[in-house]
Order: sequence, then C-alpha cells, then structure tokens
Amino acid sequence: MKKVAFRLISALAVVVLLSSCGSSGDSGQLEGVSDRPGWNSVNPYGMVYVPSGVLHVGQSDQDIFSSHLQHPRTISIQGFFMDETEITNNEYRQFVYYVKDSIAHTYLDHFYEDEMGDEHIDWEYEIDWADESLEDLFFQGDDVFNGKNHEVDPRLLVYEYQNTDWKMAASRSFNGARQEILTDVETEIYPDTLVWIRDFSYSYNEPFTRNYFWHPAFDDYPVVGVNWKMAQAFNHWRTMLWDYYRQDEPNTEKFRLPTEHEWEYAARGGKDLAPFPWGAYYARNAKGCLLANFKPGRGNYPEDGGMFTVKADAYFPNDYGLYCMAGNVAEWTETAFFESAQSYFHDLNPDIKYDAAEDDPAVFKRKVIRGGSWKDVLYYLQTGTRSWEYQDTTKSYVGFRCALTYLGRSLNDFQ
Repeated sequence: MKKVAFRLISALAVVVLLSSCGSSGDSGQLEGVSDRPGWNSVNPYGMVYVPSGVLHVGQSDQDIFSSHLQHPRTISIQGFFMDETEITNNEYRQFVYYVKDSIAHTYLDHFYEDEMGDEHIDWEYEIDWADESLEDLFFQGDDVFNGKNHEVDPRLLVYEYQNTDWKMAASRSFNGARQEILTDVETEIYPDTLVWIRDFSYSYNEPFTRNYFWHPAFDDYPVVGVNWKMAQAFNHWRTMLWDYYRQDEPNTEKFRLPTEHEWEYAARGGKDLAPFPWGAYYARNAKGCLLANFKPGRGNYPEDGGMFTVKADAYFPNDYGLYCMAGNVAEWTETAFFESAQSYFHDLNPDIKYDAAEDDPAVFKRKVIRGGSWKDVLYYLQTGTRSWEYQDTTKSYVGFRCALTYLGRSLNDFQ
C-alpha cells in the first residue's frame, strides 16, 4: 500500500513539474522565449556607419619630431556609428538649454510621481523666468552687466550623472556590491568662451569670446572650450535623450567618445595606411586647392578659406562620409594617453581607459586628441599622428564628435 501511495505521489510530482516547465502554447521543444521584442538597428540622425575591419596603425609618414609614439600593429575594429561632423555650437546649445531648464523646473518644484513612486521633472510646465524662485539662477548686484538682469550664471549649470566602472565589475575581487562600481559625477557644462583670449598672447580675439558660442553666425561651427569631462557629460545626456524617445525598444549602447583607434580607422575612410582622410600624400588637390582647415606654410591662415574654425561640414568628406577628420578642430577621444601604449594593448578593439581623479598627478590626466586643428601645421593632420591634452583643460582648437557601437554584425561587414 505504501508503494502504491508513493507511486501516486511521484506521478503527481511529475505532472506538477511538467506543468511548471513552460507556459501555454509551448511544444516541448527548446525554442527560446517567444515574447522577446524585435530589434532593427536604427542609424542615429547625423551619424554614419563605419563597418568592421582591420587597421594597420603606425606613423603614416615621416615622424618629423622623432616622437616614436606610433608603432606598427595590426588590429581589428568592430563596426560603429560616428557623427558625420564635429558637434556644433547649436547642437551643444541644446544640451545647455536642457540643463538650464531642468534646474529651473527643480527650483519651481515642477515634478510628478510615477507608478513606482519615483519623482521626475514634469516638462509640460512652462517656466516663468520672472518668478522670484529663480532669482538665484541669475547674476545679482554688482555682477549684473549693462542692466541685463536675467542672465543665467553659467557656473550654476552643472550636470549630474553616474558612471559605471566595468573594469572593476569584471575584476575577481569584486564582491557584487553595486555601490563599489558606481560613481556620482558633477560637471560644469558651459563652454569656456575665454579660451579665445587665453590661448593667444597679444592677439585681439575678444569678438570670438563674446560671440562664438551664442551668435547665429557660428551655429554650425564646431563647439570649442569643452574639456574631456564636459564631452563625457554631453554623451550621457545624449544617451538619456535617445532612450527616452525609444522607450518601447531595447536600449542601445551608450553614446560615447570614439576610442583612439576607432577614430584613426574612421579617418582613413577605408584607405589602408592613408596619411590623410582624402587618401593622397598632399594637402592640395589637382587644382591646387587646400583640402582642410589648418595652418599652411608659415602662417597663411586664410589660404585654406578659414582664418579660425570653419563650418563643421566644410570641405569634402572622406569615403565614409565623415567631414573634417583632418583640421578645423582637434577631437577628444575616449583613450588615455601613454607613450608606450601600443606595446601592450590588445589587438581586438584596443582602448586604454583611465578616469583620473582631481588629485591624480597631471601625467595621468592626459587624453588622446586626434586630427589636428585650424592652428596646427600639416603634421598634426595626418591620420597616424598622436597628440594629447589634459582632460580638465579647455582650448579654442579642441572639440569632439560622438560614436555608438553597432550591435550585431552588419551585412556591409561581409563585403
């Protein structure tokens, strides 16, 4: 009798087990979860696709300074999207407006509570800039200039976000506590317009300080006076903006700065070992026209059509459709600068990251910049030339563009 009872209990257990192994409609086969969302990659507005491929790094022409910063290596790069132009003043201004408006909404207590009990800014409210609650946002007293009583103090435009240290998360010593890999970041994001005076001694550039970021004449020019940390904050905001309007789709990778070798690979435009983005060994075309914005000869700045910066889509793009990958403004990359980096990085999507703290030695704060600028000689425009700036410095000749990793393998990569 006990054996019969045991068999009945065992049979019931099997039935319960089988009934719990799947939902209605399952066929008993290993088919995966059926209600997964679909996925079709979307090319973000203003970006072009750079297919996967092989990059032969190394100095593309004579190393005139004998710097030995580029050593020959063969590496592979995964496909990614990249902004076709450098980020412009008007694009960066959208970020500044967002930060300014979000602070104003916070001062005015414009919030709503979602179903989970979390508070969010209610952007449906209109901002009354004459409201007394916003007085602390504006210059006060003796700081008011020419009677302009409602000028926002740019020092108050601070963007706050969190960083994730994935290297630490992957380390064997990590115990799984998220607070150990999350870092709160606060960054002032208003461009340093005084770079036009600070970068040049005994030079009349005050009109650029007053007008370059705000005047409509420069809307389509690359933003400058932005340090590496400000570029990182911009990318975080751009990712948040992208995700907010695509809530029904799986989140993509985050917008970010390109790595040093992604930048070099994209700059060559599919032409292996090309010294310049246009592929030739010279800076002039067959008609004798200069092909980029830089410092020709011994300082004939206007010969190339631009005294300072020019519009971000000036000159011809390279074969990937990327504009001004040489000249105009040098560009921040994600990569930390070390002279001997190419001796020990991996040959698959190489990158060396180091997010230096404020109290770190200055040498640890160096970040790779690429492409040369309107004030540089031709050597710095070469696709194989490495250079650097400190991550917390701002310059009138350094800007940036964004990248986004492509998820999956594009059909274009098979060609």
